[in-house]
Amino acid sequence: MPGAMASGVSGKRTITDGGACGMSKIIKWFQQTTRRQRVIGVVIIGMLSGGAWLLHTPDPVFLAGNLSGYNHMKGTAVNWFEVNGNRGQGAGGTCCIMVPEKWQPGMEVLVEWEVDPDGYPIDVPEFNDPNYKEYMRQHKANYKRYKKIVPIPEYDDPCDVQVHFLPCQEVKISLSCWSPWDPNYPVKEPLQMEEPAVCPK
Repeated sequence: MPGAMASGVSGKRTITDGGACGMSKIIKWFQQTTRRQRVIGVVIIGMLSGGAWLLHTPDPVFLAGNLSGYNHMKGTAVNWFEVNGNRGQGAGGTCCIMVPEKWQPGMEVLVEWEVDPDGYPIDVPEFNDPNYKEYMRQHKANYKRYKKIVPIPEYDDPCDVQVHFLPCQEVKISLSCWSPWDPNYPVKEPLQMEEPAVCPK
C-alpha cells in the first residue's frame, strides 16, 4: 500500500511541475517578442483552437409550403409532376414541400412531369365497356415524360411553390405570395396556349 500512495503523490507532482514549466515558457515567450508579434501569435492560436467559427456558415432555414401546378397548354393534361422528388398535382395544391427561407443565386430544382397530349378525348368507352382497357392502353402509350432543371427566381419572403407548364416543354416556377390571377403575379403567360409548329431552340 505505501508503494501505491507514493505512486499517487508522484503522479500529482509531475502534473504540477509540467504546468509550471509550460507557464514559464509562455512568460518567456512574451518577454522575448514584440507587441506586434504577440498579437499575431494570439490571433493565429485563436483561429486554430476555436476562432474557426468565424468561417462557419449557418445552416439554411427551411419553410413548408404547398406545391401547385398550372398547365398552360391547350388540349393537354399534366398527369403528374415532381419537384426534386416531391410529387404535385393540380392547382389545388399538395402539402408539403420545403423551401429555403432565403433565396441564394444559383438555386435550381429538377422538375419531372408526364403529359397526356390528348387530355380531353370525347370517344372514351364506358368503364364497363369490353373495349375500355384496350382503349386506355393505346391512349396511355401516347403519354410523354419530360425532365428539366429549372432556375428559382429571386424572392424575398417565399410562399407556395407554383409550377407553370408552358408550350415547348418550358417550365417556370414562382414562389410569389400573389395569386396567379393577380396582375402583380410574375408569370404572365395565359392559359390555353397553342403548341407552335416548331419550338424555338
